[in-house]
Amino acid sequence: MTRRDSRKEKNEEPRAALGENVVVDPGATVGYVYDDTAEPAVVGAESTIRSGTTIYCDVDIGSGFTTGHDAMVREHTTVGDDVVLGTKSVLDSRIQVGSEVSIQTGVYVPAESEIGDRVFLGPNAVLTNDPYPLRQDVDLTGPTLEDNVSVGANATVLPDVTIGEGAFVAAGAVVTQDVPPGRLALGVPAEHRPLPEELRGGNRT
Repeated sequence: MTRRDSRKEKNEEPRAALGENVVVDPGATVGYVYDDTAEPAVVGAESTIRSGTTIYCDVDIGSGFTTGHDAMVREHTTVGDDVVLGTKSVLDSRIQVGSEVSIQTGVYVPAESEIGDRVFLGPNAVLTNDPYPLRQDVDLTGPTLEDNVSVGANATVLPDVTIGEGAFVAAGAVVTQDVPPGRLALGVPAEHRPLPEELRGGNRT
């Protein structure tokens, strides 16, 4: 009998600890039991979990969390306060997310990534954590996005890249190297330029 069959046989209910005024739509799962020893998922007050969303056990989410539909938060992930996770976006385990973060539709954040406070990830942005997919056995290391970083739609950030505080990644850019704080990254592969005046000053929430 597989683990999945075993879980179904025991009919395990989701394990969750919800704060005050948390709304969980029908069809959403908070506290998906992926392992018999997993701790309940924690979701802070005034949060909204929309239909189709799955939040695993061993997840700790602050207050004011809002999802679109069909989002996913995998195990051993920590999320701060006032975070938006858009429709069909994925936080794929062992991730740290700060507060006042906006993750738009269709974003993928891989395991071992770190996201600071007041970060914006545009629609279909993709972060990666494996430099040699299926070619070499190496440790997975996701990107680090420091406070006040913005990443435009359809941008790609490669493994183990750090995007410095206040930097801006243009739409469609492919970031292969660290981006210094307060710089603009654009192009394929991305080149670094000074931030235009209109992009300075950090992200407003």
